[in-house]
Amino acid sequence: MGRHKVSFTGSQGGQLAGSLETPEGEAQAYVLFAHCFTCGKDIAAASRVARALTRQGLAVLRFDFTGLGSSDGDFANTNFSSNVQDLIAAADFLRAEYNAPSLLIGHSLGGTAVLQAAAQLPECKGVVTIGSPSSASHVAHQFACDIDAIETDGQAEVTLASRKFTIKKQFIDDLRAWDSSALSNLNAALLVMHSPVDKTVAIDNAEAIYRGARHPKSFVSLDNADHLLSNADDAAYVADTIAAWAKRYIGSPDKSPARPSVTAGHVVVAERDHKFAQNVYSDTHQWIADEPVRVGGSDIGPDPYDHLLAALGTCTTMTMRMYANRKGWPVKHVSVELSHARQHGDDCAACDEAHPQIDVISRRITIEGDLDDAQRKRMMEIADRCPVHRTLHGKLVIETEAQEAST
Repeated sequence: MGRHKVSFTGSQGGQLAGSLETPEGEAQAYVLFAHCFTCGKDIAAASRVARALTRQGLAVLRFDFTGLGSSDGDFANTNFSSNVQDLIAAADFLRAEYNAPSLLIGHSLGGTAVLQAAAQLPECKGVVTIGSPSSASHVAHQFACDIDAIETDGQAEVTLASRKFTIKKQFIDDLRAWDSSALSNLNAALLVMHSPVDKTVAIDNAEAIYRGARHPKSFVSLDNADHLLSNADDAAYVADTIAAWAKRYIGSPDKSPARPSVTAGHVVVAERDHKFAQNVYSDTHQWIADEPVRVGGSDIGPDPYDHLLAALGTCTTMTMRMYANRKGWPVKHVSVELSHARQHGDDCAACDEAHPQIDVISRRITIEGDLDDAQRKRMMEIADRCPVHRTLHGKLVIETEAQEAST
């Protein structure tokens, strides 16, 4: 599994900070997670649910809404409408860089927001709300005692979860403008999850959401869970339930192509996602190659140069180990760190006028064991005798020919 920092432009023009959790292998589907009011992408509930869903084969993007966490912007200038538009922006980012989200999950007010956003995302097949209010205006109850001051003065500083936030009148007005009409027009399966002992958002809200939506819809009680899912077991239960429920609606991943027959000593490489990801096959093994996210890949496997370095590194340690064992030398452990770079003539002692730029592989070998200086020197000489090292240093010819695709 992997976690990648991402960023994209939000509804108010600033950069929104996100975290994309990806599973081992190809993701079954992409999920967009909306955090609770004034929370952030790294709140325990969001991170625990995301990690658990990733273990189930789903890729999950969670991000900080404008003005929160690591995202740009001023929270005082945001509102429920801007949150919905931030969700649309996040979905647009996933669609452009990976795949559009087929599942939206919202915690607390984030759930209310994903219900609104779903209508604008045609790829959305499922929506999940967790402890969510049935209307956006419900959030105003959290600072009800300050409403008069906000109405009179245009804004007020309120305390939410022990933190101070400036709430402007436009925020209140925007909340009042939203209703639950999106529920009746929801063109996706709905899963409502709520705790009957939730002291922040009463269970009656779950009933209102469920009644207002059309089938297919489901309800799951979270029993003794608190509003923030602060118990790790509750978060795991939520994730496992969502993953099981979602399979019915978002489907399973496309079946991998049939494994080709590969002759011993040969390698076959075939496209995996028609971007950068590749399936790599030998006669007895299969693995994945890809490119990093920063260059347009999904980072679900090592890149080509990582494979090249790995080939040299593994050959080096295997050759050194074989020699040490044959000699009976007390070598406890051998490790190799490698890196690749291109050096220009001004920086490279091995470059000449005919080759002003050269590829350089740096190899740093660590040998653990009670060896004398002569033995260590010999081990380093043996490193240069590994077959891959000799191949890279020898005269290498690559013969390429076109082959007709089988029908």
